[in-house]
Order: sequence, then structure tokens, then C-alpha cells
Amino acid sequence: MSAQEQATGNLVRFNFHEDSEGLINRQINLEMYASYAYTAMANYFGRPDVAFKGHHEYFEKMAKEEFEHANKFMEYQNKRGGTVVLLDIK
Repeated sequence: MSAQEQATGNLVRFNFHEDSEGLINRQINLEMYASYAYTAMANYFGRPDVAFKGHHEYFEKMAKEEFEHANKFMEYQNKRGGTVVLLDIK
């Protein structure tokens, strides 16, 4: 057991470089941002004064898909013993 694992109590982390953890967190945040943006577009196109046929449903589907991608990355990060870090949406 490494000194880092002893200090943090993390027995799951094995052969998982900190750079990989950071890059996965970056990808999680990009997926979450894309989901947020698609949700905004879906709601814009869902308005009665803007509605284009099928746009609301399309962007809603895309938002859900991006959110699912983020969740898969978060599950993987946790399985590898990493820490999920979600940033503010800016």
C-alpha cells in the first residue's frame, strides 16, 4: 500500500494516475456543460412563440444523452478510486 493510499484511506485506487483523474473530471464537466446548453436550447425552442417542429424534442434528447455520458464518467471515476470534482457552470 502506498503512502498516499494510507493517508487517504483509499484502498480502491490502483494504477490510476492523477493526470487521468484530472482529465476525466474535465470531460465530466464538459459533458455537464453540454447538457446544460442543450437544456437551455430545448426550452427556448419549446416556447410557443419560437417553436420549430421537432427542435424541442431533439435538444431535449441531446441534453439527456450528454447527462448520461457525464454519469458514466462519474461512475468510472468512482470505481477507479478517483474523486469527482464538479465545477461551477460559467
